[in-house]
Amino acid sequence: MKIDIFNHIFPKKFFDKHIDAGHGGKDIGKRVANIQTIVDVDSRFRILDEFGDYVQVLTLPLPPLEILAGPDKSPELAREGNDGLAELVKKHDRFLGFAASLPMNNPKAAEKEMTRALDELGAFGIQIYTNAAGKPLDSPEFLPLFEEAVRRDIPIWIHPARGADFADYQTETKSLYEIWWTFGWPYETSVAMSRLVFAGYFDKFPTLKIITHHMGGMVPYFEGRVGYGWDQLGKRTTDVDYVSLLKSMKKRPVDYFKNFYADTALFGAAPATKCGYEFFGLDHVVFASDMPFEPAPGLYARETIKCVEGLDLTKEQKDQIYRGNAERLLKLKSVAAKR
Repeated sequence: MKIDIFNHIFPKKFFDKHIDAGHGGKDIGKRVANIQTIVDVDSRFRILDEFGDYVQVLTLPLPPLEILAGPDKSPELAREGNDGLAELVKKHDRFLGFAASLPMNNPKAAEKEMTRALDELGAFGIQIYTNAAGKPLDSPEFLPLFEEAVRRDIPIWIHPARGADFADYQTETKSLYEIWWTFGWPYETSVAMSRLVFAGYFDKFPTLKIITHHMGGMVPYFEGRVGYGWDQLGKRTTDVDYVSLLKSMKKRPVDYFKNFYADTALFGAAPATKCGYEFFGLDHVVFASDMPFEPAPGLYARETIKCVEGLDLTKEQKDQIYRGNAERLLKLKSVAAKR
């Protein structure tokens, strides 16, 4: 059995109302509005047939709710989106569950929606983005969401978010050649992870569980900089006392990064899969395809499976990536009994 823990779908009512006909905006909004299997369940199931015993944990695609609507309207979008995901899960066995989306530009409403989605809809956890309409995740107004996730012992899915309006150079007004996506998204993920590490979240919350999309962004590849480089934190800075911050940390910075979970959604990049696996370790790698953003139906799932099969692992170890780690994160036995 394979549990695809990070893929995306729009409930049809949500798609028709908020995304179709260009309502989703430009750039990534254009991309999501033109993928059949991002909303067509039957087409998706025909793809899943290829992979046998294969189930998915659903999340809403971009754009983030806080980009789609202002703080007065985003809570309504969150309710509609989460209700739609819950309905898909209830109707189709191949959809194992979902992570709830939150209106992050309205933190109080986000707290209420988190409670509703978990208690009334049975969400496995929450999905947030690497920034909340430009605000860092370690901003004080978002702390209650992390506290509640730790209290409930549920995972947080973190998806990168960055647009073409984030320029490549200070002298320009926009990013060219979709650099904002290709390199910007892994950077966004790495920055969000770093902010949580240095804000002390893993010292405050040792049981915090965060699933990073696309194998933890740049972090595994830059293990030397994250490791020996950040062991010298403060030696490159003159106006902030980072040396004292480093001394106050209970572990080396690099060791905190290994607390994150990382998914296999790397578009069939075998060397990157091996690099990420060696950094995060067997217990912290989970299977994901990023469906439906492949250039051909089922391509990413097919290539991702090939990458996992190419690792020098036993059948039991591969099964831990495909299924076991997700079952532990999502408490599937207790959830199954409840359902």
